Amino acid sequence: MTASSEPMFDPMFDVEGRVCLIAGACGGLGRAIVRGLAERRANLALFDINRKGLETLAAEIPNAVALPGDITNESSLRDAVAQTVAHFGHLDHAVNAAGVLPIAPTETLDEATFRHCIDTNITGAYLFTKAMAGAMTEHGGRVVHIASVSSFVANPNYAAYASSKAGLSQMVRVMAREWASRNVLVNAIGPALTLTPLTEDYLSDPDFLKNAVASIPMGRLGEPEDLVGAVLLLLGPGGAFITGQTIYVDGGRTLV
Repeated sequence: MTASSEPMFDPMFDVEGRVCLIAGACGGLGRAIVRGLAERRANLALFDINRKGLETLAAEIPNAVALPGDITNESSLRDAVAQTVAHFGHLDHAVNAAGVLPIAPTETLDEATFRHCIDTNITGAYLFTKAMAGAMTEHGGRVVHIASVSSFVANPNYAAYASSKAGLSQMVRVMAREWASRNVLVNAIGPALTLTPLTEDYLSDPDFLKNAVASIPMGRLGEPEDLVGAVLLLLGPGGAFITGQTIYVDGGRTLV
């Protein structure tokens, strides 16, 4: 591609040269976000518990480094920040797309599954934000979490997941207030049900799929790429005065 034929990107969504750490980079949502940022020439630190998948993804992405680790482990996150700064010189932004999705009736949902969901989706998000913001307090930065419409709507059989995502949205609000004066902006994006490896088993049930689509006014499931625009907004110049928000990218699901 010649210079004259290269795509032109709106400066309000510009992330070129920015150093972004992406947790859950190998997941369906994380991978779409990674590719969206890579297309706009961001420098990417890719963090995931899936070491093999992470190394494969990093080899496909320009200006990317693979950082295997566990979002529920504080020292693992601190090491990821240190390696990012050592490799790129600093850290500008961070996106947390790591998470688990247990769906089961409350009376049959076992304690271990519930605790694992809370530990990953809330405790992991807490440790992630704490580690990332700690590297941004001198120069500012952005932290974006992937929440869910389940932080707002009450779906049967989502006791663990909805509780974790509702807690995440409120935690984002608290942390945003704590760090706003240092220009560390903390936000979340709430997608509707999206077809990814995390959801494909549930969506293989025709009744589950039918009910899921019927609950979305636009009449379709979300796609991972639907989130890229919101991520670019929150990380780019256009998001410079947005903090403490959960922005729903949901085809109208939260209107029902």
